Amino acid sequence: MKKYFAESELIINSDGSIFHLHVKPENLADKIILVGDPGRVALVSSHFNTIENEVESREFHSVTGTYCGKRIMVTSTGIGCDNIDIVMNEIDALANIDFETRTEKENHRQLEIVRIGTCGGLQMHTQEGTFICSETSIGFDGLLNFYEGRNSVCNLTMERALLNHLGWTGNICAPAPYVIDADEELVKRIAQNDMVRGITVACGGFFGPQGRQLRIPLADPRQNEKVESFEFNGRCITNYEMESSALAGLAKLMGHKATTVCMVIANRRAGKANTGYKNHIDSLIRLVLDRI
Repeated sequence: MKKYFAESELIINSDGSIFHLHVKPENLADKIILVGDPGRVALVSSHFNTIENEVESREFHSVTGTYCGKRIMVTSTGIGCDNIDIVMNEIDALANIDFETRTEKENHRQLEIVRIGTCGGLQMHTQEGTFICSETSIGFDGLLNFYEGRNSVCNLTMERALLNHLGWTGNICAPAPYVIDADEELVKRIAQNDMVRGITVACGGFFGPQGRQLRIPLADPRQNEKVESFEFNGRCITNYEMESSALAGLAKLMGHKATTVCMVIANRRAGKANTGYKNHIDSLIRLVLDRI
């Protein structure tokens, strides 16, 4: 017997669109680009050859159109893994749940999802302007821990090594990191030979969780030092951002292909930042559009 999704679990608006995104099933493309900033949706869609649908709701701005013969939807998520949880569950529902019967469709529809964002570099070879494709993501946010099956898709050996390195084992106040690999084929196609393939830490905040201290002292003043010095099978952690782990983890559990690509706008080790990055990120957008 098919599972029925109650109105309280799958909220559908009166016009037939999904609750937060306000996107209808017929407007969902198989190829999806996610951006944090709602304003960046216009930058991505400015490259489209045609536009068939545009809708805005809160921080979620979606445009569906075509680029060089490919049907693509670009959607803004806002900041944070909690918003990725909303977006991923709603686009998966649009793809794989029949809104008329409120039951799962018989044939699974796989989506390709690439998040384009900005990040902070953590190594000397990830200076400002570097493009990083998150081959592996580490979640300091805890989101995937709420879903059954997280252990089956995560790298538990690397998780344990990181916990030991950070000294968080047995510390009930510390997050329970999860380690998830992005889709191998999609990483290869998007990163090619001109992006760093990195290990990305997705944090639950911009300041304390990323080792930034303003007026409140940090619980672990050496957190960044420990993160920067961690190595696993010859690989190091390359960057901080705030969404990649939830995207990679939920996509894997749902049966979709996903990865994150970011442009470094600040290097934590060098102590430098570039706030005038917005023009340069358009070159990253064009690369992703060509390769997705």
